[in-house]
Amino acid sequence: MDWMLKDLADGVPQTRHVVVLSSDGLRMAQYGTDTDTADRLAAACAGLQSLAAAVALEFPHADGRMRLVVIEMSGGFFYLMAAGARAYLAVLADEGVDAGLMGQRMRDLVARIGEHLSTPPRNDEQAE
Repeated sequence: MDWMLKDLADGVPQTRHVVVLSSDGLRMAQYGTDTDTADRLAAACAGLQSLAAAVALEFPHADGRMRLVVIEMSGGFFYLMAAGARAYLAVLADEGVDAGLMGQRMRDLVARIGEHLSTPPRNDEQAE
């Protein structure tokens, strides 16, 4: 999966970090960042996707699933996209990023490897 994450980062100028995470905030893969930063982003993303799902429930006839969150902040953009069952793709990019290109490339990546980004549900035996 590393080369696909690299392809996203190289294909969209101004991309800083790419992280794939599980819904419970565990880093599954990364590109362009160190492990500690990727772990912090993954943990933060777990909370963010939970908040987004809670907001989604306020829409009538919605299924409550978060598809995409984009946050613009001083210095850049943060993107979080659903990428399969219980898996997410997160990207941090500098403020000069082409937002349309980023969204397109993220959707393309999720479509190509979404089934590989899914994480099985945890059970009590796995927690021990």
